[in-house]
Parts: sequence; structure tokens; C-alpha cells
Amino acid sequence: MQAVLHFPIKPGMQTACFVVQLIELKNPGAWKESRDGAVEQGKGELIMIIQTGMRTDIPAFYHEWLINRIKEGFVMVRNPYDPTQVTRYSLSPEVVDLMAFCTKNPAPMLSHMDVLKPYGQYWFVTITPYGKDIEPVVPDKRKVMEDFKKLSEIVGADSVGWRYDPILVDDRHSADWHIAAFEQMAATLSGYTKTCVISFIDIYRKVERNFPEARAVGFNDRMKIGKAFIHTAKKYGIIIRSCAEGSELEPYGADCSGCMTVETYEKALHARLSVPKQSGNQRNNACACLLGADIGAYDTCGHLCRYCYANSNAALVKMNMKKHNPSSPFLIGGSLPGDVIHQARQKSWLDKQMRFF
Repeated sequence: MQAVLHFPIKPGMQTACFVVQLIELKNPGAWKESRDGAVEQGKGELIMIIQTGMRTDIPAFYHEWLINRIKEGFVMVRNPYDPTQVTRYSLSPEVVDLMAFCTKNPAPMLSHMDVLKPYGQYWFVTITPYGKDIEPVVPDKRKVMEDFKKLSEIVGADSVGWRYDPILVDDRHSADWHIAAFEQMAATLSGYTKTCVISFIDIYRKVERNFPEARAVGFNDRMKIGKAFIHTAKKYGIIIRSCAEGSELEPYGADCSGCMTVETYEKALHARLSVPKQSGNQRNNACACLLGADIGAYDTCGHLCRYCYANSNAALVKMNMKKHNPSSPFLIGGSLPGDVIHQARQKSWLDKQMRFF
């Protein structure tokens, strides 16, 4: 049984999907340099870390669907590059070690957290200071920060991370502007998280089309912002982690090992994961994060952020959102003639004998 799996790179830039981690990959590739490439599933079993964050924002726009999928115990995932290929994943807590969310709006899920109790959880919440000109549909950031606090009170600070990304610099959003905004936000979120993940904007084809005035951030601005963020974060008990940015900020105190590492998940679970030894780094030595197979869908995120790599255009997003059926096992639409369905091989890596506390 084989499935072709695809992945984007920076989860904070887009906001919700499921990810199923792979044990064996024939060609792990580079997360940052090969976002549009395919990863062929190896012969190993899959670690079930179900994660939201790479193709759409499920907590914000599709929470009812998520709840239905959990109750029914499975989800169907259409391969975006070969749509006739469909993978069926079990959502049984027996094989799902952890659900790791990444969203710009956790509020719709807060009243349904009881559904998630059988699972370990890790949440990334992306909060930036941009306005409606860049993030037109993202809720007021003051409200998102209050919801972040509520979420942290439910799942604990070890299970919630803040993402301040992507960082872009232009005439309106200077390095000094970012540094001042970060200080205010870090003060507000202090005590509710121990991690802030940062990255600088990447000019992908979709970004170039939807945000033509965006420019890559130069070295001097990256250093100025990075050093200031590290200093400020330390003051508020927060560690800065860079996402797919290499190790240039490591000498100044940033953790450049990755943002979705085994260690991150183990701290959230308060337990050990018996992860099989990997052959080399899963992001081509960029960091220690685990690659995954996204079970969301591109062109479905209603936030319509201009820097988004996962949306082609607003019209297509709106059309796809109309096709969404909360009762369907597919995020968008349903089964089609000619679908070839593969049952994913799944196995928990949770070491139930080894708990930290």
C-alpha cells in the first residue's frame, strides 16, 4: 500500500490541517526548499501525530467537521496533486498519540475541548500585529490573545506555543515596529506559554501573486529583530524558536532545532515517545522537526492572509468553502467515481510506561 504525501513548510503562516508523521521516507527532502515536492510513503508504519496548521484553519472554520470526524473515528484525505488517490486515517485514540493544532483563531474549539480529552494535545496559535490590509479576516488580536490564555488554562503552558510569523518588513512595518509590538504581546502572553516561534516571509509563487509588494527580509533586519525578540522573550520566560531559518540566530540564544520536535511533543504529553531511529534529519538538516502528511486541503482558508502560501486566490477559497459539508469524511466535497482508497498503516509510538510526571 502506497500513498503520495505532500507538505508545505511553515505551519504558522497557514493555519490548520492534520498531519500524520511518517516513520520511513524514501526521500525526506528539504522542508523549506521543496515545499511543493511529494514525499513517497515508505514501508514503515505511521506515527499518529494529528496536527493542524499547513493547508487551512480547521479550528477557525471547520471545527464542526473536526468534531464529527473525531466522533466517527476516521477521516478521508484527498491527495491534492493526484486527487483520485485517497487515504483513510483512523482517529482512534489507540493509534493517535497527539493532536497538534495550529490556528489563528482557537475560539470556536474552546467550548468543545471535552471532545479532545482522549488525546494528547499541542497548540500553536499564530498572533501577529498586522492589520486588515494583510490579514483581512483574522479576528482582533486582543481577543485572540485572551482566547490564547483561556486555551492555556485548559491544556497547560507546555501544550501551547505562540507563533509570530511570518515577519515582513516594509515602510509600514519596520524592524522597530515589530520589536515594539512583540514587547507588548510578550508581556500579555507571559506565563501562558514557554515558546514563541518566529520566521521571516518567504516569497513563494502564490505569495508573489497575492502580495506582489512583499520583499524578503534582509540580513541586517533579521539580526536586529531576532536579537531583540530573544532578549525580550527571555525577560518574559519565553524561548524563541526559529522555523526553517537555519542557525543564524543560535549564537544569540534562539533554539534553532525546530518547532515540532519529538521533545516538544513529549513535553506536551508528559510522556516518552518511542520514536524509531531516523536516518538523517527529516528536513534535510534544517532542523529536527518531523515531516508529515497533511489531511487538510489547499485553497480553503477563509482568513485570506496576503502572505499565505496555501491559497491561490480568494475566489477559489470561497468556492471551495461552499463545497464543505460538516458531515462528510472529506474536508471539501465527498467521494468521487474513480477514487482509489488506501488504508493508512498506523501505530502509536507512545511509551505508556515512561511518564515524566
